[in-house]
Amino acid sequence: MLNPKVRELLNDQINKEFYSAYLYLDFSNYYERLGLDGFANWYRVQAQEERDHAMLFYDYLQNNDELVELGAIGKPDKVFTDNMGPLKAALEHEQYVTALINAIYAEAYEARDFRTMEFLNWFVKEQGEEETNARDLITKMELFGNDPKSLYMLNSELLARVYTAPSLVL
Repeated sequence: MLNPKVRELLNDQINKEFYSAYLYLDFSNYYERLGLDGFANWYRVQAQEERDHAMLFYDYLQNNDELVELGAIGKPDKVFTDNMGPLKAALEHEQYVTALINAIYAEAYEARDFRTMEFLNWFVKEQGEEETNARDLITKMELFGNDPKSLYMLNSELLARVYTAPSLVL
């Protein structure tokens, strides 16, 4: 049986991960409207990742015989006026998610819940990668985004991204 506070935070994280998927679908929609199909693809793949992250938390609770309580998923409300906006919002969001994962980890540590800490180790590593990817996209856009030919090449690079499901064993 999980510590009640740890269980509550894990349940909340399911909702946060589904919200992340909605947010990234919204980013994808933004870029699709601009004709930047590579950027749209990048965030569509991100949305798939976030949905899988939510399901990993869901499965973890189920596998530990805990009740999963699904909450309402908020509607993304960001309004963008340039190509950089979603990229910066994504970095900010990933830093927020990192803080959420760290808070769950800290609570599990306090409760001496080593199984949950082990489960969260994958997410700690994943968040480091997510923040790096978000920063790298910002850097590339700063370097190349104002030149149409370079933007085309960056867009083509992002179009090549394919989805790979996480390989986390519960």
